[in-house]
Amino acid sequence: MPSDAAPEKGSQSYCRFVASRGSPPLDGTAFLGPAGVEFDLGSGQPRHIWSYGRLRSEEPIRTNAIDVLLTSKDAPGASLFVQGARFAADLRARAPQLSARAAWLREKRFWFVLLAVLAALVVAAYMSGISPAKSIAQVLPDGWRQRLGNVSRESMTEGHKECIDPAGVAALKRLTERLAKGLPAKVPFDVHVYDWPLMNAFAVPGGQIILTKGLLDKSQTPDETAGVLAHEMGHGIELHPEAAIIRGVGLGATLEIILGGTPGGGLANVGLMLAQLGYSRRSEREADTHALELLKAANISPKGLGEFFSRVTKLEAEHGDKAPGGFRWFRTHPPPAERARLVSAQQDYPATPALDASDWEALKSICRTTRAPEDAT
Repeated sequence: MPSDAAPEKGSQSYCRFVASRGSPPLDGTAFLGPAGVEFDLGSGQPRHIWSYGRLRSEEPIRTNAIDVLLTSKDAPGASLFVQGARFAADLRARAPQLSARAAWLREKRFWFVLLAVLAALVVAAYMSGISPAKSIAQVLPDGWRQRLGNVSRESMTEGHKECIDPAGVAALKRLTERLAKGLPAKVPFDVHVYDWPLMNAFAVPGGQIILTKGLLDKSQTPDETAGVLAHEMGHGIELHPEAAIIRGVGLGATLEIILGGTPGGGLANVGLMLAQLGYSRRSEREADTHALELLKAANISPKGLGEFFSRVTKLEAEHGDKAPGGFRWFRTHPPPAERARLVSAQQDYPATPALDASDWEALKSICRTTRAPEDAT
């Protein structure tokens, strides 16, 4: 606002004022007055005062700033550029809303509000007898789940190359799309294979699934692999990976990962932690139920999954804890005997092989071409 009162001048800095877009710039001097930034634009121009509380900065004023570009709510369309590190530092002290920290807090304000909402959901879920972790997982935005899944997958597969042979990737895509016919709406899955001798598969947050070379090597038919993949999809449908992480590390640590914080300590191994946590028998039954539904919708026989469970049961009985890594069903899964019985109890229905011979051979050979994590784009 214009003012004719004589200011209490401190150190003055060069400034350039633009009244509106397209207006010629006016050079002058600016200094910090008692109530705001005051600036003179030369003879014939009124003195201006922009109050500290109404100021906005195009960029947050950082501790090493050497100039500032200001706007004011009282002067829409106008801008004021002021040069000088001392001016910037003193202004940051008088108008703290312009600091980098204040800008960060404004940016994260939505997430803090959402955190409060999530905390309220935890209490409500607890009072209702519902799993708080799963309740929170259900309201996480898709982008958050994807971020959590990326961190989990990278952590879990550290030291193992991703298998990317084009023919195998194409065959895996066809299998995934076939199983996806029975999925609820808007539940996409992204399946990756890693050159890892361990015989296992993992679901991680964000609809991501990890299959190992050991699993493909030990699967005798495409129906076996399809059954295992459908089971992991079942975990994803129920958001078991998200709930397990929230339950394992806590909501605060989970949000730190999601919001791009640098995981440290146990958080750096969130994928390994997810692999070791395992699921309850109830969760495994839920995943098995979804698997059977997906297989039926895709016209793939569930017998392959039953045969896989039966063979794993036999191998574990023969080798116990000393079973070679290629034969062990990782501890994320309970003993598969009862699951084999569940599958065998299913009624027959028309079915065709999950993959034809050519695609099955391509999928089994998917690790012929690999990519190190640092090569991923």
